[in-house]
Amino acid sequence: MKIALIQMNVRSDKSANLSHAEKLVSRAAAGGADLVMLPEMFCCEYNNKAFLENREPARGVIWQSLSSSAAENRVWLIGGSIPEADGERTYNTSFVFDRNGRQVTSHRKMHLFDIDVEGGQSFRESQTFTAGDQITLFDTEFGKMGLCVCFDIRFPELSRLMALDGGKVIFCPASFNMTTGPAHWELMFRARAVENQVFTAGCASARDVKGSYVSYANSIIISPWGEVLARAGAEEKTIILDLDLEQVAKIRRELPLLSARRTDVYSIEHVKK
Repeated sequence: MKIALIQMNVRSDKSANLSHAEKLVSRAAAGGADLVMLPEMFCCEYNNKAFLENREPARGVIWQSLSSSAAENRVWLIGGSIPEADGERTYNTSFVFDRNGRQVTSHRKMHLFDIDVEGGQSFRESQTFTAGDQITLFDTEFGKMGLCVCFDIRFPELSRLMALDGGKVIFCPASFNMTTGPAHWELMFRARAVENQVFTAGCASARDVKGSYVSYANSIIISPWGEVLARAGAEEKTIILDLDLEQVAKIRRELPLLSARRTDVYSIEHVKK
């Protein structure tokens, strides 16, 4: 499966961001990508004011743009994330579309980014967003894929459940900042890949040092062995890489971590809603 991570420049103009994303998805498809992922909040600046100003319901303008891009380019499309309006509530939501432009699933960010690092970053997503409560996987012709959004990747239980449910790749539109990114970005994606023996892929927006929120960028793809297969820098860039999904089974045979778990002593389960 050939995947593309689009580390795009994101500005304050939603229409311009959508048009830019459409062009970049088309270029990725022309490069042979089967599945394309956009960054978290690719449609607007990453701040609570912009989230409220640009919130839209499912099947709104942003949703339609994503659906059309998937269908026109015949690719699977993980539409980064958008501020999804659902009545009075707003969710940080990632929509997934198949090659025909049909929505196959969506993931509402489960863990909201509320942090206050002394001498560093302070941010409270819960001022705007409601947390989701569903674990998200979707089926493709290549196998089952897992999906989470940004802060979700920090919680090992979530990734473990996606792996146990058959996910071969954990995709994560994200936007780490210049405090947490240098410290934890690569570490988190490598940890989740190694402990679950899956591929992990994180897609962020390009870095704008003059923006209201400065993204660490560094979109990344990790192998089930923990190798960094591809990594962007700070600038706008599309990474296209062919993943050999047979590596998941191979590495699990060679180093049987999941099968060696002591479920007679400890366990983890999905609490069904």
